[in-house]
Amino acid sequence: MKKQQLNLFSLTMIVVSLVIGMGIFKTPASIAAKSGTPSIFFAAWIIGGVIALFGALVYAEIGMRLPSVGGYYSVFTKCYHPSVGFTVNALILISNAASIAVVALIGSDYVSDLLFGHPSGEAFTILTAVVPIALFYGVNLLGLKTSSRTQNLLMIVKIALIVLLISASFTGVHVSPHGYNTSGKVYVYNGHNTGLLLMVSLVAVFFTYGGYQQTINFGSETKTPATLQKGIVMGIILILCLYLAISYTYVKVIGFDNMKNATAIGALLCETWFGKAGGKVFDACMFLSVLAYVNVSLLSNPRVMFAMSTDKVFPKIFSYKHPKTDAMIPGLTAFATTAIVVAFFGKAVDNVLDFSIFLDCIGFVTSAGALFILRSKGMGDTNVKGIARHVTPYLCAVFVLSYFVVATAVVLDNPHAAITGISLMVIFFFIYFGFYHRRNRVY
Repeated sequence: MKKQQLNLFSLTMIVVSLVIGMGIFKTPASIAAKSGTPSIFFAAWIIGGVIALFGALVYAEIGMRLPSVGGYYSVFTKCYHPSVGFTVNALILISNAASIAVVALIGSDYVSDLLFGHPSGEAFTILTAVVPIALFYGVNLLGLKTSSRTQNLLMIVKIALIVLLISASFTGVHVSPHGYNTSGKVYVYNGHNTGLLLMVSLVAVFFTYGGYQQTINFGSETKTPATLQKGIVMGIILILCLYLAISYTYVKVIGFDNMKNATAIGALLCETWFGKAGGKVFDACMFLSVLAYVNVSLLSNPRVMFAMSTDKVFPKIFSYKHPKTDAMIPGLTAFATTAIVVAFFGKAVDNVLDFSIFLDCIGFVTSAGALFILRSKGMGDTNVKGIARHVTPYLCAVFVLSYFVVATAVVLDNPHAAITGISLMVIFFFIYFGFYHRRNRVY
């Protein structure tokens, strides 16, 4: 049977899925509160988008040089040490499974508001969270082609809805927020703190643009190495355009000062088109975002488990693929089951995930920096041609430096999360050397 592969459109939609979640419907309000002025606000979005585009070119080259299933794991183990690949990716798998559960639980709140107009009981919340995980588990069992086509459909509808919200800027309607996050800090521009306001704004912006690095997990499942490069770059350009457009719409429709720490700003844009029913439309949009996130997570993460299994740092069973569909059934089952189990603990588990922000910083800096190691070894030189061969190292240096600055800001802002992240990394290093290092030396 012919191997299932991703075409350019499908890969582009996966990139967009990995980046655009629920954050764009609420994060701009907190960024407005941090930035102080519209010029700093838009500068942060533009700089974040440019850095994301640099990162897209960097990871595209990494994917072309090291095309493999679960490439985000492979880049750590090939360029650094298997212990680094095991530690970073095992922690990412745990946090991603927990994230699916938390996002699904949040999605159940929107379903409850859509159907009943008020929060429902715990049983309804958990059941509604479990259903999409179980549903897309079944979809992914049918193979890459079915799951990617499903993702394409979800993202086409989601992008259309985002475009609809953006078009609110042409209605001439102005809306006022119904509530504010009173615990959120509002920064004030004093004429001398431009650098500080820009830096604190960029932390949130950078993570709103994040996620596309996981695209290299599909490295060997694209039709050609060029498909990976084009897909990542096209996806980030599309995301940059959507983010800038909807941020401009928020400012125009709500007002910059009014939107600082405002709640449900996405729903306010819906109100310009649908009036009082706008909140219901927004609930539907948010649940659609949940569905897209769940499916793409179930697409990506089992591939990391597959790569770790073939490298003998995960049990052998996770390297099994269905002979007809290529579905990674053991990894998919374990990942989905973990997410469902976590869902029963409720959204309180979200507090445990603070360390993942710090871990993402470490992952960005080290994985992108691996490009220099791949180049020094000459790995995949034949796959990289044109001007990118000469320009990408400079873009990589800027990208790594940018995320190093963000990592520093995260440590200063939330030292507890940084300490937790470092402690967990040390624990997983010991797990690797205690259980897997000796075993691998035998092979």
